[in-house]
Amino acid sequence: MSNINLIDSFQEFKDFKNIDRPTMMSVLEDVFRSMIRKKYGTDENCDVIVNTDNGDLEIWRTRTVMEDGFSEDDDLEIELAEAHKVDEDLEVGDEFVEQITLESFGRRAILAARQTLVSKILELEKDEIFKKYKDRVGEIVTGEVYQVWKKETLVLDDEGNELLLPKSEQIPADYFKKGDSVKAVVSKVDMLNSNPKIIISRTAPDFLQRLFELEVPEIFDGLITIKKIVREPGERAKVAVESYDDRIDPVGACVGMKGSRIHGIVRELKNENIDVINYTNNLQLYIQRALSPAKITSIKLDDEKKTAAVYLKPDQVSLAIGRGGHNIKLAGKLTGYEIDVYREADEQDEDVDIEEFSDEIDGWIIDEFKRIGLDTAKSVLALSVGELVKRTDLEEETIKEVMAILQAEFE
Repeated sequence: MSNINLIDSFQEFKDFKNIDRPTMMSVLEDVFRSMIRKKYGTDENCDVIVNTDNGDLEIWRTRTVMEDGFSEDDDLEIELAEAHKVDEDLEVGDEFVEQITLESFGRRAILAARQTLVSKILELEKDEIFKKYKDRVGEIVTGEVYQVWKKETLVLDDEGNELLLPKSEQIPADYFKKGDSVKAVVSKVDMLNSNPKIIISRTAPDFLQRLFELEVPEIFDGLITIKKIVREPGERAKVAVESYDDRIDPVGACVGMKGSRIHGIVRELKNENIDVINYTNNLQLYIQRALSPAKITSIKLDDEKKTAAVYLKPDQVSLAIGRGGHNIKLAGKLTGYEIDVYREADEQDEDVDIEEFSDEIDGWIIDEFKRIGLDTAKSVLALSVGELVKRTDLEEETIKEVMAILQAEFE
């Protein structure tokens, strides 16, 4: 009975997902050699043959035949009289080979061996999963939602391995329930208390890059290169691309006919607004493209401080800044320059610089308006109170007081 149980256990181990046959054979042999050492003191004179396909096991023990009364070590030697009980033809100096059965180890030893085997296999399994996913950092994986918690979601890959999708790595509009299919990029792989911890992400720039590689063959083939990606997950992303073939329009190739290629990516990212920009070494032109869809009048660069003063017509300021300030923030990240936008004065439109109100409005409040590109009275009044609350760190009451002061100037 013991023999059958142990062999059955080998059968279940031989199908382990991530363990190759040589490794499995090595583990099984180690376990049996440990059993042999415990029983006989040594395993040097034993051969262990494991067949991982059908669970067969053979253990052969070799001892040297000695004259009766001259055996000094029964683990390595056997006396002639005892050897003759098995084979009458054996002589002194011959090798006595016998097969050791599992039953001879006893039930307790077999159960202990099985437990050791389970432990070693699970340890190997964890190591293999860790190595496999360590090499896949930055790759897209698809899994099925198994459990949804408040701070993270447990996803199982097609082999049943556990992947964690933290709330912080989910797009704000993501909503998952058990059984949903999830696509994400492998972000981080650690070993925590001997268990592999695999973090996946849908907010990482790598995720967007891999989606482009899947949708745009020219990127996958290396004809178009993604120079940089910056994202505000679920809101907006900017992707700078460059073509190594003059015949290929990199932006057109990424967007596709009538947006066919980019639509799939936008849907996957829960309608994230994606701006694809043609990369250039001309910094002024690059900043101009990065602030799309706003049209810029002029730019003044300070290469030492890495700042750019951008001047626009009044109706373009809000476009440059974007909803929630995402457009200007991402343009700054993409180009590496801190961008300040200024409203170009219209000669026919009388306006007043917001600094002119410094005797009535605190300086830090004025700075907060200037930070989002509102440097004149009319540029502030052009927006609603609600919009200003969203874009600035100011309280609604403060904004209403400021607007009343500014409004009075034009009455």
